[in-house]
Amino acid sequence: MEREVYLDNSATTRVREEVAAVVLEAMTRQYGNPSSLHRKGIEAERLVQGAREIIARSLGVKGEEIYFTSGGTEANNLALKGAARARSRRGKHIITTAIEHPSVLNTCAQLAEEGFQVTYLPVDGEGVIDPEDLRASIIPETILVSTMFVNNEIGSIQPLDQIAEVLAGAGQDIIWHVDAIQGYGKLPLKPRELGIHLVSISGHKLHAPKGIGVLYVAEKVPLQPLFGGGEQEKGLRSGTENVPGIAGLGRAAELALAEQPEASARMQELKERLVAGILERVPAARLNGPREGAPHIANISFPGVQGETLVHALEGVGIYVSSGSACSSRQPKPSHVLTALGLSREEITSALRFSLAPENGEEDIDYVLERLPQVVADLRLFQRR
Repeated sequence: MEREVYLDNSATTRVREEVAAVVLEAMTRQYGNPSSLHRKGIEAERLVQGAREIIARSLGVKGEEIYFTSGGTEANNLALKGAARARSRRGKHIITTAIEHPSVLNTCAQLAEEGFQVTYLPVDGEGVIDPEDLRASIIPETILVSTMFVNNEIGSIQPLDQIAEVLAGAGQDIIWHVDAIQGYGKLPLKPRELGIHLVSISGHKLHAPKGIGVLYVAEKVPLQPLFGGGEQEKGLRSGTENVPGIAGLGRAAELALAEQPEASARMQELKERLVAGILERVPAARLNGPREGAPHIANISFPGVQGETLVHALEGVGIYVSSGSACSSRQPKPSHVLTALGLSREEITSALRFSLAPENGEEDIDYVLERLPQVVADLRLFQRR
């Protein structure tokens, strides 16, 4: 039986055993509704509040500024639609970047249909915006800026400190949202120090279950809820809380916070080993995006091979990677991220994303370097026929 090497952790991660144990406990023993007044309800409420405090501590913010959602997509929707609609009387101009996740870009497109004007900042060849482009794009009607922390396809890191300086110097009351879904737990982030008002987080990118996320909302930032219901999450996100998911996310965040410096350094070393090995052993392979970006993401093109074909060929030898964002990899359109970098169509369609987790080791990387070159060579030979 072939060994299994999972390098698609930007799509989703394996739930850690410590996290799964907390989730099971919440499902089978502390299963009350947090809104109930009896002991079972109080037990569940303690789990929710405990997780809230852990996540707040990891960000350096207050527990009452943490709101639980069903995941990153809902968090991004709530941040953008909630802020834009709440502030529409002040202005209707939004600024974002050309390489955001579809949950941001499609939400901005929906807001444009409601009459908002959206400016999309370009990026350089490594997927990073120029803060001066942001400065030049701010107009009196600008009410919201949304930038990612780490790009989900190429691992580029946006210069949050420089963006903070631009926004602080703008002399306007502009809400700043950061999609931190790919960066949280891998790189330190303190939104209050930078002046970030809204931060989106997703549990399943962090070895927690799918279906749970977080939106950090700074005090006194007005948001319009996406839907009505009960008064859960102070009325901002109605619906019975996903207590098992919340408890699991809290435990995953606790583990990530404790392990972050060492885990990130280890992933950076493994990524460098992987990238250097591929570029050395596979002719014409090309790294897309920064070499010194996020510690866990590398995007590489293999001209002469279709990315989707290569994904399945590698699966055949027990290696799991992706040909782009998991949220859009089933769509026929070329990657908007790689397009924004100015890559050719062949470079775009032959690209693979390798994304690591702390549980990956040198033996995983060495196995990929052992099998990948021959798989690529065989496919190139076949596709020339």
